[in-house]
This record gives sequence, structure tokens and C-alpha cells, in this order.
Amino acid sequence: MAILRRVKGQSLSGSRIALAVVVGVLLGFVFSVLYPHGFFSSDLANPHRRIANSNLQTGSSSCESPERIKMLKADIVTISEKNAELKKQARELNEKLQLAEQGQDHAQKQVLLLGKQQKAGPFGTVKGLRTNPTVVPDESVNARLAKLLEEVAVHKELIVALANSNVKAMLEVWFTNIKRAGIRNYLVVALDDPIVDFCKSNDVPVYKRDPDSDIDSVARTGGNHAVSGLKFRILREFLQLGYSVLLSDIDIIYLQNPFDHLYRDSDVESMSDGHDNMTAYGFNDVFDEPAMGWARYAHTMRIWVYNSGFFYIRPTLPSIQLLDRVAGRLSREPNSWDQAVFNEELFYPSHPGYDGLHAAKRTLDIFLFMNSKVLFKTVRKDPALKKLKPVIVHVNYHPDKLRRMQAVVEFYVNGKKDALDPFPDGSDW
Repeated sequence: MAILRRVKGQSLSGSRIALAVVVGVLLGFVFSVLYPHGFFSSDLANPHRRIANSNLQTGSSSCESPERIKMLKADIVTISEKNAELKKQARELNEKLQLAEQGQDHAQKQVLLLGKQQKAGPFGTVKGLRTNPTVVPDESVNARLAKLLEEVAVHKELIVALANSNVKAMLEVWFTNIKRAGIRNYLVVALDDPIVDFCKSNDVPVYKRDPDSDIDSVARTGGNHAVSGLKFRILREFLQLGYSVLLSDIDIIYLQNPFDHLYRDSDVESMSDGHDNMTAYGFNDVFDEPAMGWARYAHTMRIWVYNSGFFYIRPTLPSIQLLDRVAGRLSREPNSWDQAVFNEELFYPSHPGYDGLHAAKRTLDIFLFMNSKVLFKTVRKDPALKKLKPVIVHVNYHPDKLRRMQAVVEFYVNGKKDALDPFPDGSDW
């Protein structure tokens, strides 16, 4: 009997525990439904908000309201604009930082920017940095030009030439031979409306700049040298957009694709006005001053200038600085020749009162990138050299440009062996 009562007591106690567990579970379920964010949530004080939130959560599983979607889209646009602005500020700060590195101890600071310091290797194996990093492209500079360059450029490179109506006949010879050579990535910067129409009628890629009073007056009426000086201001936007440019005058015949013959290891690769290996690539010129007696001989280094009518320029900070310096001097010194200023800024070293340009440069092969002095004074008279096919011929040494351009085409393209013979080495005037 005592055992039976004990068993019943244990059974009743177990039932009560089970009942308490069931009640607890049910209460927990009820509270989880009524208070999904917690019993002590701020929603507790606002039952209407709680009900509204419950309804919103129920409805949001299927779709958002149009108003809510509009708000979300507006937020995305706002965030994207802020992000773009922050990226632009970061680019500007990065450019300023790199420009600031051009002060004292420039080489050391540039190494710290570009990477960790390195130990020098064995004798004869050490090579210094010469290829500067390219700038971060900034499409905000000129969105219209950026869109055009995406269509025209190949591997972020293109030929660019400036032209107005004064050189229309030469321009036609220029682009006809570019097309014949199979070159697709070229662009004419038209300096007046007739050239725009002329290029479009001949299926030539053309770009007309936005109005600029400082440039337009020269562009419409300027002569060859005046128009040539404009290129340093116009090219800046191309480089800021991240494109390498092969700047070309109009008095050039293209016989091969020049992009197949570039090194791309320097800020500037330029053709030379030199007419042989010494004058083009540099030589030791001994200056004799007899009055100095024992010290009468002074050794000097000489090189003939780069031609500012044909050079390849990469989108680097030194390249942009070069354009800025040349354009600035030409605006301050209106009687200056752009080619002379171009070479002075590129070659003059730093000295007291002057900070030289830290730009790497390369001289192009004078028999591939040939000036007209090399052609008419040397090549046409040498049977072996006459067999070579240059990449381009620049009629820069002679004023009768169109006639000589046509003769170059006859000689190299049409195979007329005596096409160059009627012309003198120099000019008649």
C-alpha cells in the first residue's frame, strides 16, 4: 500500500512537470509571435507600430511598395554619386602626392612610392628605373572625348594629328596612306568646321574640340608653326584620359604601322632631326680654344634635336609636366618656336634656379622613322639603303611638302624608281 502511494506520487509529480514544460513552450510561442523583436523592445510601447511592422514583414516577403522601391533607388544613386566623388578626390590626392615627390631627394622618395628599396646586384647587372607608371585615367576631364577614344584607340594607343583648312591637300595624302598601311587607330583633331566635314566625307575619325577663344583664333588662321604649338595644350586631355599618343604632323607618309616598332619603355619616343648616327644619337664634340694653351680642347656632348612633329608620348606625370611646361612657355613667349622649347624642356638638366624635367626619352631609328634630309641627302643615293622600307617619311626639311610627299608615295608604294630624282638635296629657296 505504501509502495503504491509512492508510485502514484511520483507519477503525479512527473505529470505536473510535464504540464509546466508544455505551458512554458506554449507561452514562449505566443510571445515570439506577439513580440518578434523581444519583450523589452521599444516596439512594446507602440502597439500600432508593432502591428504595422508585423504587417510590413508579412507583405515584404512578396513585394515592396513602389514608394519604397523609389526610395531605395534614390538612396543607391546618392551613394553612387558620393562614391564617385570620393574616388575623384582620392585620384586628385594621389596626383598631388606624386607631384610633391619632385622636390628634394626625389629619387629616394620615388622608390618609396613605387616599391621597397632593393640591394644592388652583381657588377654589370644593375638597371635603373626608366619606365614611369601611367596616371589614373580621369574621364571627368572630357567625357565626350573619352567615349570617342574608346571606339578609336587600340590597346589605349592612337595617332593624333591637328589640321585646319590650310593643309587640306596634305591631309588627304596623309590619311590615304594611313589607310593603305592598315592603321585603324588614328584621329584628326579638326581646328575648323570645313575639316570636320572633309574628314566625315572620307570616313576619317575626327574630333572637334569645344570652343576655346585662346585656341580657336590660332586654329582658324595660324600658320604651320602656330598650329603646331597648339598640340601641347590639346594633347593633355588625351593623356589625362589614360591614352598613349603618337603625335603626327600632316606632312608625313605612313608606309608601315608605327606601333609595331615602338619600345614603350620611356615617357617620350621621338624621331630625330639628325641625318646620321652621330647627329641623331649624340657624339663627343671637341671645342678648340687655342688661347687656353694646354687646356685648349674642351669636350662637349652634342645631339641634334627631337622633332616635335612626330613623337610617341605615354600618359605619365613627367609627360604631362612636359606638355604643361611647353604650353606655358609658348603662351608667355609668343615668338618662340615650339620645337626649340620642346627640346629645351626635355633635355636641360637641373641647375641653380631651374628644376629639370625627370622624363625618360628614347630616339627612334632614323632609317625607320626617316626625316626628309636623310631621304634626299643619303638614302636615295645609296643602292643598299634604297631597298629599305621605312615606317614613315617626314617631309620636315623641305618647304615643297606636297610635291615631295607625292614623290615618296610614287617611290615606295608605286615602285617608280626615279620618282625622287628631280628634287635637290635641299630647297631652291
